[in-house]
Amino acid sequence: MARRLRFNGTGSGEGGCPAVHEDLDSGEVIVQGRPITDPGDLRQLQYFDPEREVAVVVPRNTLVDFGPRDETPRIIGLDAFGKLFENFRHTARRIESRRRYASDEADETYAQFVRGEQPAWDMDTAWCRTIRNQVAQGARIERVRIVDRPATVGQRYLLAYAEKNSALGEKIHSLWRGDAERLHLPQADFWVFDSRLVARLIFDEADNLTGAELITEPAAVNRYLQAWDAAWHYAVPYEQFAAVVAAEE
Repeated sequence: MARRLRFNGTGSGEGGCPAVHEDLDSGEVIVQGRPITDPGDLRQLQYFDPEREVAVVVPRNTLVDFGPRDETPRIIGLDAFGKLFENFRHTARRIESRRRYASDEADETYAQFVRGEQPAWDMDTAWCRTIRNQVAQGARIERVRIVDRPATVGQRYLLAYAEKNSALGEKIHSLWRGDAERLHLPQADFWVFDSRLVARLIFDEADNLTGAELITEPAAVNRYLQAWDAAWHYAVPYEQFAAVVAAEE
């Protein structure tokens, strides 16, 4: 059966190619444009299957002006969220803004910390292996942790946990919440992968992580990147920050 297509528009002043259509049933977008045939160009395309696919050239403004905009949040579960750490290629950057994470409190190392003991970090979990592998391939993983004054128990635990993060190759900085508010940082907990994909974390009322909202719209991603840049600029390495927190207790 033929698709039911709607013509969204064209970037050509004469009403020709390139143009954008939308499948009214599936929501898929059909783009027509001048095909790329040069072998040198095709070799540069990632994940391109020349047996099944064709690449076309479309002016950027054509997509901006006539590409459909879906405002429905794209929510993924924890398994899909975990895959993001296996598949990013260059950078993974996070702002941690919450005062408590229920998953931390379920770990035996949290109980050890609360008892005043040195936590016995397990350095051979699946997560640890993933992070070490990414760092070994040259990826950068960086976090800014927002801390209240005085710091909550959960935030002090994460200052200790930063020792494990650092041993895996992550870079951990901390920032006072008062400074975050002066910088007008978003009150959100999020990761930015490769400067193109934001995963805004979703928590329930008991502070359990339940999933993430994926954001790919360039202007929205850029806003999160701007927040990240400001946070990283003013945050300090966790060792220096932990010394200040300890002195204030």
